Amino acid sequence: MFSLSRDADDRFDDTFDSAVATAVPAGARPATSRRPHVDGKFFFLGDEKLYLRGVTYGTFRGSTPGDDGYDPLVVDRDFAAMTANGINALRLYSAPPRWLLDSAFQHGLWVMAGIPWTQHVTFLDSRSTQLQIADTIRRGVRYLGGHPALLAVVVGNEVPASIVRWHGATKVERFLDQLCDLAHEADPDALVTYATYPSTEYLALAQVDFAAYNVYIENGERYAAYMDHLQTLAGDLPLVLAETGLDSRRHGEEAQARLLELQISAAFARGAAGTFVFAWTDDWSRSGIDVLDWEFGLTTRDRRPKPSLSAVKRAFSRPLVPDSEDSPRISVVVCSYNGESTIDRCLRALTELAYPQFEVIVIDDGSTDRTAAIVSGYDVRLIRTANHGLSAARNEGLRVATGEIIAFIDDDAWPDRDWLGYLAATYRTSEHVGVGGPNIPPRDQGKSAQRVARAPGGPIHVLRTDTEAEHIPGCNCSFRVDALREIGGFDPTFRVAGDDVDVCWRIHERGWTLGFAPGAVVWHRRRASIKAYLRQQRGYGAAEALLERKWPSRFNALGHISWPDQLYGRTDKASSPIARPFHGTWGLAEFQSLYSRASISRAFPLVPEWFLVLPVLVAAGLLGIVWHPLLVAWPLLVVALAMTARAAISSARHAARLRHSWGRTFGVRDTSVLAVLYVAQSVARLSGRLQRGLTPWRRDGERIYALPAPLRLRSWSEDWQSLDARLRAVERRLSAASVAYTRGGPFDRWELEIRTGSLASSRILATAEEHGSGTQLVRFRVWPRISAWTVAGLGLLASLAGAAWLQGAAHVSLLLLIIGVVVGLRVLADAAMAMANARAALAP
Repeated sequence: MFSLSRDADDRFDDTFDSAVATAVPAGARPATSRRPHVDGKFFFLGDEKLYLRGVTYGTFRGSTPGDDGYDPLVVDRDFAAMTANGINALRLYSAPPRWLLDSAFQHGLWVMAGIPWTQHVTFLDSRSTQLQIADTIRRGVRYLGGHPALLAVVVGNEVPASIVRWHGATKVERFLDQLCDLAHEADPDALVTYATYPSTEYLALAQVDFAAYNVYIENGERYAAYMDHLQTLAGDLPLVLAETGLDSRRHGEEAQARLLELQISAAFARGAAGTFVFAWTDDWSRSGIDVLDWEFGLTTRDRRPKPSLSAVKRAFSRPLVPDSEDSPRISVVVCSYNGESTIDRCLRALTELAYPQFEVIVIDDGSTDRTAAIVSGYDVRLIRTANHGLSAARNEGLRVATGEIIAFIDDDAWPDRDWLGYLAATYRTSEHVGVGGPNIPPRDQGKSAQRVARAPGGPIHVLRTDTEAEHIPGCNCSFRVDALREIGGFDPTFRVAGDDVDVCWRIHERGWTLGFAPGAVVWHRRRASIKAYLRQQRGYGAAEALLERKWPSRFNALGHISWPDQLYGRTDKASSPIARPFHGTWGLAEFQSLYSRASISRAFPLVPEWFLVLPVLVAAGLLGIVWHPLLVAWPLLVVALAMTARAAISSARHAARLRHSWGRTFGVRDTSVLAVLYVAQSVARLSGRLQRGLTPWRRDGERIYALPAPLRLRSWSEDWQSLDARLRAVERRLSAASVAYTRGGPFDRWELEIRTGSLASSRILATAEEHGSGTQLVRFRVWPRISAWTVAGLGLLASLAGAAWLQGAAHVSLLLLIIGVVVGLRVLADAAMAMANARAALAP
C-alpha cells in the first residue's frame, strides 16, 4: 500500500545514524528477555503459542527534517489504548526510535518493523542502488537488533507488480532473499519477512520465516476464500495478514466495523497466525504529506474511537481457534510397532490437546520393545495385537472407536494443541468425509533427520483446490467414522505404506470429498538416518506397486501416479512444473497468480525409471568395442549423468535454501549430501517398485488376445441409455478386470484409451443412432495404437542393425535385429491384448 520516496529514506537514515551509538549490538538482548520464534504454522513464545492481534501504526508527518513524527505522550496513550482493546502487536513502516520500542515493551506490544527503501523504482537496473538498499537493510536491522519488543523485521513492502514484471519474478525473488539473508546475519534471532499483495502473490521467497500478505477485499465470502488460497501459498510457514482494512470515509463506519470483525474471524478460523488491521488511526502520512482522503483508522485523527475499534476488540477477544463447543467426539488412534523411542512425546502432546471431547486409543501392533509399558503410564486405551501391519492396526482402532470422527496420528508425530479444534471446525462447515492437515518436521531434529526432511519422497498432501484434497497422508488424517466403516476401513494388503492413498481413492470413488485444514498441524519426525530413509523409500516403492495392481487406471504407462492436482507446500523448483505468472494485459491484473505447464526434461532425470536407461547405455558402449559406431553411447552416458547431476544439484540447492521450522539454511556439505539423497531416493524407489513387479514392461488386465487390427462393433438396444451411461458401464467393466484406461479430453476424437502394456494401447470411439421409441443402434470403433516413442525406438534399432550389416558387423547386426524382433513382438502382444480387453468390455 505504501511506496516511500527518497526523502523518507533520508529521514530513516538520519534516524538511525543519530542513534547508532546507543544501538544494541547485532544479536544482543537482555538475558531475561524472550523473543518469539516460529514452529510450524504458528509463533511461539517459549512453549506458549502466540497469536498476533495487531494494528498498523504510522507513518506520521514530522515537524522538522529528520523528525519521525512520533510524540512520546501520544505514543504512550495510543499504546495503552491498544492494550486495553486486546491488541498485542503493531506494525511500523520504518525503524522506530529506541524509546518507542521501550514503550511497546512496557505495554506488552510486539513490534513488526519495516525498513523502507526505493522499491518503486527499477532497483535491479543499478548496482549502486542495490548496494545502497542492502546497506540500508543491514544498518536498520543492526539498529533494531536485540530489542526484546522486536517481533520481526519486514525487509520490503509491496514491490509494484509492474517493477516485478520489468525485472522478472526470479530476479526479484533472488534479491529479496538476499535482503533476508542480510537481515538474518545482522540479527540471527530476528524473524524476517517480506510483505506482498495479490498482484505479486506468486513471489516465493526461500528465506522468509513467515508469509506476510497485504489484503484488501471488501466482500466477506471472497475474503474467506482468499484466506484459503493464501494458506496454500504459505505452505508450512505461518500466515500473517500484514494489512487488512476498509475505508470508513467511503463505506461508512458501521460497514467498516462489520467487515473487520468478519475478516479477523475468517483469517484466524482458517489457521492464520496473525492479523494486522490497517490502521490504528486516520492520522497518517506518505512521504511527509498528510493523507486526508482515506480513513482506514480504528480511531479518528484526534483518537476518537470508531465502532470498528469495538468490533476489533470483540474479534480479538474471542477464541482465535474455531470454537469447539458442541463439537463432535473424536477418537484419536495411534498405531505403533516398536515405537518406544518416540511414542512418549506423542502421548504427552495428546494429553495436552485443547479439545473437550476425545479419547486416545493406542494399537500396539505386536511390539517387542517397551512400547506397551510406556503407553501404560498414560490414561489412554491400550489394545495389543499380533503384528499384522499398519492397515490392520488402524482397522482395529476403527472397530473400537466411540467418536463420530476418527483421527490418526503416527507414533513418531505429535499434534499442536489445537489440532482437533481445526479438524472439527472443518467438519462443521463442510460435507467432507475426511480432513487432513500439514505434517511438519520438528525443530529439534538431528543433522541427518534435517537432511532427510528436505529430501524428496516425504508424506505430502495433494490438493484439488485450496480447501479440497485429493490425498491426505496417514500421519495426519481423520474421517467420519460411519463413512470409513462403510467403505470397509483400510485394506490390510498395505502393511507398511500406501493404505492412506488407497482409502482416499475409495472415498473419491463414492463421490465423497476430502478437506484440508491448514491450522490442524502435527509435527512429524523424518527418518533419523540416511539408511532408515532409503529403507523407507524402498518400502514406498513396493507400496506403489501394490497400488498400481489395485488401481491401474491411476497410473501412467511408466508406472507413476497421475496426480491431477497440486502438491502442498514449498516443493523444489527443479522437479516441479514450469510456472509462469499471469500478469493480465499490460500487467494490470489485480490478482496475478501462477499457471503451470509440465517440464519433462527437468523432472525426468530424477524419475526412478531413468536409472534403467543408464545400464542400457553402458551395455551399448561395451558393444562398441565390437562395432565402433556404438561407442557414441559413452558420451551419451556422460550427458545422461550430467543431466541427473544437474537436476539433483538444482533441487538440492533450492531445498537447502528453505528456512524450515528449525530456521537455518544448509552449507555446501549439507547441500552436497542432499543432492546425493535426491539420486539415492530414486534408486531406492526403483528397487522397491521392481521388486514388486511395477516395471515399465508390466502388463495389466486379462491375458486375452485379439487381432491387433481396427474393428467396428455395433449393438442394437431396445432399452434407451445415454451414451455417457454406456461409456461409464464400459469403465466399470474395465475396472473390474483391472485394466488401465484413460478418458479422452475435450479436444480428443476418442472416448477411452485402454492400456494393458506400456508399448501399445487401443482406443474407442462411440456414437449412438436414435431409431425412435427408445431404440438405439450403438456403434463403436476400436483401433490399436503404438506410442510414438515405441515407433522411434524400433526405427532406431532397425537403422543400427542395417548400418552394422553394411559395415560388416554381422554379429552385431544380428543381435540388434533379435532385440528389435523381441520388442516388436511385445508391441504386437500389447496391442493384441489391448484390443481383446476393449472388445470384452464392449460386449453386450
